[in-house]
Order: sequence, then C-alpha cells, then structure tokens
Amino acid sequence: MTFDDLNLNTPLRTALEELGYKTPTTIQEKVFSIVMSGRDVCGIAQTGTGKTLAYLLPCLRQWKFSKDRSPQILIIVPTRELVAQVVETVKSLTTYMSLVVVGVYGGVNINTQQAEVLKGLDVLVATPGRLYDLAMNGAFKTKMIKKLVIDEVDEMLNLGFRTQLKNILDFLPPKRQNLLFSATMTEDV
Repeated sequence: MTFDDLNLNTPLRTALEELGYKTPTTIQEKVFSIVMSGRDVCGIAQTGTGKTLAYLLPCLRQWKFSKDRSPQILIIVPTRELVAQVVETVKSLTTYMSLVVVGVYGGVNINTQQAEVLKGLDVLVATPGRLYDLAMNGAFKTKMIKKLVIDEVDEMLNLGFRTQLKNILDFLPPKRQNLLFSATMTEDV
C-alpha cells in the first residue's frame, strides 16, 4: 500500500512526497479507513510507529475551511514538547492548505496564548491543564469541534490528568469523533 491508495487530497499528497514519506506504517494503514468512516478509534502502537500521522492524515483529509476559524480538530497531548512536535507536524503536512494550527501549554504567559486562540484557528494542540484554563476563561470555543484526539492517553493518566480530561470532555459537543492513541493498553486506558 502507498499513500496514493489512501485517497488523500493533492495538498496532503504533495506535502508527504516533499517530506519523503512513501508508504504508510501499519498503524496508519489500519486507522485511516476507520477514522474516515467516522467511527471512534483506540489505537495502540509502540512509540516511533507513526501514530501522529495515523490520526493527522485522516483528520486533515476531512478538514473543511471555515470562515469563522473555530477549531474543528482538538488534539490533547501530555507535554509541551509533544505540543511543539505535533504543531510542527501539522504545519509540515499543511504547507499547501490554508489551515491555522495553534499549540498551547502551561509554563508560559496564558494571555499571549489566549490572544492567539481568540484570533481564530482550525486545529488546536494543547496540554490538558492549559486547555482547561482557556476553556474556563471563555477563550476556547468548542461548538465546532468535530474530532477529538487524545494522544499518549496512557501517559496522561500516569501524569494525573484524569480529572482535567473529564472536565474538558464536559465542555465539548457530544457529537464528535473520539480518537485515542497510546503506546500501551492498560485497564485505565
């Protein structure tokens, strides 16, 4: 199987070619059609197997431009380093798309991040704590969220984010697609 077999749009195919990606990994191949069908996913794969592209490719393939720039895709990750990594991956995949991605995390001035979120965006990548703070401040509009990705859900639970995740889920529209990804399958996950 190649990325051409996934029926990606031209901007995504071109970006993948320029990034040197030729064939999808096992997790990418297995998850793509399930996400495209609208079903929820719990993807388990070891670190380094391409989980990030496994959820980004179908999410970005289904993304539709919206003038109001409310986030359609919400990606929650456990650390600021992972926020930066996912934001960079989204940017590299959407070089030929008119999409705005913003990453937010704790440890920096919330006002700067809040202003950036209020400007409008399509994809929000966030740590649970900062996302919850932005939601409580009213800076984060959730009504247009179509896809919720929780990456490294096992790590988030290990770090004690269970309560924050539950609170965040209460803010989100009930009609959405949920994509959970983890390196390990524990009872908590």
